This record gives sequence, structure tokens and C-alpha cells, in this order.
Amino acid sequence: MATLLQLVNQAQREMGLSVTTAVATSTVADVVQQLGLLNAVGYELTQEKDWQRITKEYRFPLVYYSYTGDTLTGSVNISNMSSTTGLTATPTYFSITGTGLPQDVYLASVSGTTAIMTLPATASGTTTTFTFSQTLYAMPSDYDRLVDKTDWDKSKHWENLGPETGQQWQWLKSGFISTGPRIRFRQLGGFFQVWPPSGIADYMGYEYVSNQWVLASTDVVTPSKSSFTVDTDTCIFPDRLMVLGLKHKYFQVKGFGDIYRDEYMDQLSRAKAFEAGSPTLSMTPRRSEYLITNANIPDSGYGS
Repeated sequence: MATLLQLVNQAQREMGLSVTTAVATSTVADVVQQLGLLNAVGYELTQEKDWQRITKEYRFPLVYYSYTGDTLTGSVNISNMSSTTGLTATPTYFSITGTGLPQDVYLASVSGTTAIMTLPATASGTTTTFTFSQTLYAMPSDYDRLVDKTDWDKSKHWENLGPETGQQWQWLKSGFISTGPRIRFRQLGGFFQVWPPSGIADYMGYEYVSNQWVLASTDVVTPSKSSFTVDTDTCIFPDRLMVLGLKHKYFQVKGFGDIYRDEYMDQLSRAKAFEAGSPTLSMTPRRSEYLITNANIPDSGYGS
């Protein structure tokens, strides 16, 4: 893999420009522009496909706590809590279920041994057990987009349902009979949200495409940066594709037209085709909805 300096130098030579000795630290306007254009090529390429080098698996357990407390009809307080451990750091991430509480009530804050809810209790109770289920989970720090149909409940071996629309989400959270054993999910407000609130620490997982496509000199396989910042940086995309991408964009911004567009698009097509293997497609495929067949059950002892 060529470094940032080598990529820019190659493009400069091919375009008949002066070859610079530094790119990232250069103050020459034309070189600064070339760095910006090369980064733009990388940003756009990450959106072209789910490149295998920047596709990752993410795993996390569902979090919940069961504590006792007292409620009073019309009050938003759950007082005399047996514990508030785990709730104080991110209280608004937790949904609360239990006797005497309305549907879709969330934890607003915690003060001492009192939990403050977003809705008032509908009944009074003493030392009632409440389940505080985390339903909002932060996305990975390098998250760009979800890979469709990769979201699974690893504990129950079920594919999670979603992503739900806004209308479906409110129906699920507000309807009389709208939940079941399957986990539903939605991306909202920068969070990965699940429903219904769970009292089980099921293990969740999905695949996502990272926004990090640049490798620092200390990286071996996994990129750790989303832009070129030093001359020794390399990237996951083919060298020739990056050089042609820079030439294509440079000629565009200089008003020379799309002279390199066809060559660049040809290299892009090749990169997409060669980047990972392709499946053998059947002319008579079977439906994917078959869950139990002789291909995935034992010859004897099924269910034991």
C-alpha cells in the first residue's frame, strides 16, 4: 500500500505538476487542495459498497437491574429504592416496568435512593419490584451505517425485527397488544434502541460499516482513522484507484472537465469486483424462510 505522500506524488507526476516533498504539513495552496481532494475520494468510496475491510461485527449484552421501591398514585417518584447501582450514569437510557406503572415510562433521573420517572405512577405500592431495562445503546464510535439483516439475538438464536419505522415504533410502545418474544429495534437519536424492555441479559449483535478507512503507520490490519492526516498514512483502497480518483477530482475543480472519469470508474468497478469473493448463484434457489429441515437437525435426539 502506498503512503499518502506516495499517492499524491504519483498523481502529480502523471499530471505534470511539481512533486512535493510533504503533503500533510504543506502550506502550498495547490498541495493543500490535493490533500483535501484525496480525502474526498476516500469519503465517497466508503459509501460505494460495504467494503469488507471496514465492515465489522458489534456485540453487546442487554442490561437490566431489578430493585424494590415505593410508589404513590400520581407521583413520579419511586422512593426508598433498594439500590440505584448502574442507574446514575445514564438514567434516561432505562425503561421501567412493574406493578403500578404506566406503559412506556422511562427513568428521568436519580436522586439518592429515589428514582424520578417520566410519567406518574398509576397505583401505590410498598417494596414493589421494578425492572430497569436499558433500551438505548450507544453506537460504535466509528459507526457509519448498519448492514441490513445482520441484527440478531445471539442468546435466543432469533433475527431481531427491524429497523422499525416511526409509526411502527409508537404503535409498539403505546398499543395494548403490540409486543411479543422477538426483539424489535430502531436507530433513533443516535442510539440503537430495542423494544420491548428486557429482564434478561440477552446477547445482541449486528454488522456495521465503519467510517475509518485510513491506516496509521502503527496499524496492521484494521484502519483507525477517517482521513489522511500524516504523510505515512495508508488506506484500504487500491493505490491506482486513489491516484485516478485524485486526478479526476483535480481536473474537475480546475475546470478541465472529466478527462479521467472513465478510467477512474473502470478502476472502481474492478475494485468492487475483486475486493471480496462472490457467491455461486443458483437458477433454482430455495426460499430462505425454511427454519427447520433435515439439513439443520440431528438424526436423533432432537430437542434433548
